[in-house]
Amino acid sequence: MVRRHIICFGNPLHGDDGFGPAVYERLARRKRPANLRLTDAGAPGPAALALFEDCDQVLIIDALAPAGAPGRISRPSPASIIEEATPAAHGLGLGYVLRALSALPETMPAIEILAAEAESVAPFHPGLSAPVARAVDEVAALLDSHFESDDHV
Repeated sequence: MVRRHIICFGNPLHGDDGFGPAVYERLARRKRPANLRLTDAGAPGPAALALFEDCDQVLIIDALAPAGAPGRISRPSPASIIEEATPAAHGLGLGYVLRALSALPETMPAIEILAAEAESVAPFHPGLSAPVARAVDEVAALLDSHFESDDHV
C-alpha cells in the first residue's frame, strides 16, 4: 500500500498565506483511507523535514506569492519552488524545506505541489481574499479522489 501524506503549509494570521490551513480545515472533516495522513504544518521550517518521513508520496498545499492572478491554482514543480525567494514573515519558506530534503541522504518521497496564488500576504491580517477563498473550495474538490481509495495520489 502506498503511504501518502497531504501537508498544508501557511499562516492564517497572514492573509492569503492562510490558504494551506484553510484547505486543511476542509479536508480534516473528511474520512480518510488508512494510508493517507493529513497535516496542518504551519509555516515551513526545519521541523517540517520530519513530515516527509515514512511516506511514499507527498502532496504539498501552499500559497504562492502574488503575481497578478489571485486564486489561480497551479502545480509548480518542486524544482521551481527550490529556487524561490523566501517572502517575509513566511518562516524559512517551502524552498528551504525542499532544498534541505534534497541534501539529506534518505530517499525522498515523490513530491507534488498544489498551490494558489495569493492576492495579499500581510503579517497580522487574518482572513483570505475572495479569490483565494474560492481556490480553497476548488482545491478541496480536486482532492476528493484522494479520500476515496487507498491507492491514489
